[in-house]
Amino acid sequence: QVQLVESGGDLAQAGGSLRLSCVASGMTNTAFSVAAMAWYRQAPSNQREWVAQISFKGTTNYADFVKGRFTISRDNAKNTVYLQMNNLKPEDTAKYYCTIFSGVYSGTWGQGTLVTVSS
Repeated sequence: QVQLVESGGDLAQAGGSLRLSCVASGMTNTAFSVAAMAWYRQAPSNQREWVAQISFKGTTNYADFVKGRFTISRDNAKNTVYLQMNNLKPEDTAKYYCTIFSGVYSGTWGQGTLVTVSS
């Protein structure tokens, strides 16, 4: 069974940085390397929103509200996708989730990792 486990969430000050990781278990490196991955987030009382995505080729796309501040990347040898978050803002406070959105494992979600940004 494929599982995604996020980590790296923490309390940070505005202007600070955090790096989130998402490790996929139960799938081969080959399967992971052809999977498109994405990060979403959900703040209290808000709907889950798309943050960034990366294709199997490494093509990246970002939501306007994180463009220039966040960077998504992947390490296929480690079955891991990352989200480097710089210049954090209080409005970035949310639970961050990773997901697979292509291939046979599409629709798999992790349990999330909490990011809190203080002003």
